[in-house]
Amino acid sequence: MWAGLFVSVALWWWDTPPSSLNNRAELLVAAGRITGLIAGYLLLVQILLMSRLGLLERYVGTELLTRWHRDVGGTLVAAVVAHALATLVGYSLLDDLSLLAELRVLMAEYEDMTSAVVAAALLVLVALLAIRSVRLRMNYEAWKFFHLASYLVLLLGFGHQFANGAQLFRPGFARDYWIGLYVAVLVALAWGRIVAPLILNLRYQLHVANVVPEGPDIISVYISGRNLHRIGHAGQFFRWRFLHRDYVWQAHPFSLSASPHPDWLRLTVKVVGAHTSALRALPVGTRVWAQGPYGAFTALRRTRPRALLIAGGSGIAPIRALLEELPLGAAVIYRASQVHDVVLRSELDRLAEARHADVYYVIGSRDDPGPRAVMTGDGLRQIVPDLHRRDVYLCGPPGLVEVALRALRAAKVPRRQVHQTTFEL
Repeated sequence: MWAGLFVSVALWWWDTPPSSLNNRAELLVAAGRITGLIAGYLLLVQILLMSRLGLLERYVGTELLTRWHRDVGGTLVAAVVAHALATLVGYSLLDDLSLLAELRVLMAEYEDMTSAVVAAALLVLVALLAIRSVRLRMNYEAWKFFHLASYLVLLLGFGHQFANGAQLFRPGFARDYWIGLYVAVLVALAWGRIVAPLILNLRYQLHVANVVPEGPDIISVYISGRNLHRIGHAGQFFRWRFLHRDYVWQAHPFSLSASPHPDWLRLTVKVVGAHTSALRALPVGTRVWAQGPYGAFTALRRTRPRALLIAGGSGIAPIRALLEELPLGAAVIYRASQVHDVVLRSELDRLAEARHADVYYVIGSRDDPGPRAVMTGDGLRQIVPDLHRRDVYLCGPPGLVEVALRALRAAKVPRRQVHQTTFEL
């Protein structure tokens, strides 16, 4: 990424004589061009990170890709704002006009300037909606719809960049380089979002086999198909769309709660909204459209012979599946606020006995003395004395993940042995 960013800016640098930067106005216009190039490049990086390309998902993992996407997003918005302000102020000084008058000139005389303003406004809107406190207040599908506006930003930005970019509107290496970047990202996007899911669904022919209640607010959906043991690994998740008139308009990410079986897959879902509640009445035989598998939260990433698995709430689903594929002798710490929040307990106990694993149920609020004592470096070492010689798989709500990571750092567990995923939409 850094190499591509360097080349993107260096092409302008090599093509710009120092004599063209003689005063403050010209320096501001140059700053506007540099930040515009940075913004254009980072937008392509953003699209690539979320293209769901299998190569990235396998070797980087959804958790890290999402973190990079979030961090790059903040820089992208800052670059767009800096580009707009530096360009407007620089040209207003060159033309000796007020900022408002210069804005009217730019909108009237420069091709695709209107689309650029719309793209910038959409990008700022998407960034605001991505703030966690805002996102959690929104309906998932509404948030997802607005987030997809970033593809429109890509389209609108393409026209503005190639119509007004000093190096891009005329033939040459810079133009070919940027066209190559756009083509590469669009190919990755088409493969990850369209071609790969189409191949997967034609190959496995997925449909609903059964819906089983597991508790007051928990259901398991069994999905049948062909040769499903080849579809992925325990710990991964898919985005599921049930092709029935009452469900087809929504797709949600759910992890596998059991290792893939040749004839079935299982999702264990906590009922938290209208869509998940409606899944209780999902008709048997409904065709399923799946995208995935996603995530590197798998036994393939382990570095040590034994593992500690830490789960909270519904995060037990991928942890329970991982217990089937990890070597014998694992330890599981399952955090829940109340006893009735524990999911799949009898199944976990049977599996632990078969896999020579130890399961510790830590029940109570985060302020209770028992859970607070356990979720510390000393507490974890007391339960698992050889903690620093184990891989740690961590899945649960953000609060649990943060507390567990602090405890693992205090216990001096090497970062490369910690594999995590945050269990939220």
